[in-house]
Amino acid sequence: MTDDTPTTFYEQVGGHPTFQKLVDEFYRGIASDPVLKPMYPEEDLGPAAERMTMFLEQYWGGPGTYSERRGHPRLRMRHMPFAVNPDARDRWLSHMRAAVDSLELSPLHEATLWDYLERAAQAMVNTFDDGGQTRSSLL
Repeated sequence: MTDDTPTTFYEQVGGHPTFQKLVDEFYRGIASDPVLKPMYPEEDLGPAAERMTMFLEQYWGGPGTYSERRGHPRLRMRHMPFAVNPDARDRWLSHMRAAVDSLELSPLHEATLWDYLERAAQAMVNTFDDGGQTRSSLL
């Protein structure tokens, strides 16, 4: 007899389809954001979305594809070349909030995911200058 009870957060929330939907919804918002969109030129949205999906899946107990392809995540280091100010953080969180809400997760799973995303977004802030943003290949 096997126990098919999901053991990781990744499995508990539905695996790849859930994280794919989260990232697709997030990038739908990014595509129309006048501050964040310039960080992701049109040709870069697809690869950025793929990297984010792989990262989030790995972080939450899914496949280790992100590290296999890109090495250690080093999120802070990868974001350092780009001006991530509080406005960019808040806009990022706004789009991510809409994406998380679209998943209709259980309250516990939603709170767990959102707590991580808020902390991660705050950790990426590297300037309080409201000056120009630079092109980003985030994640």
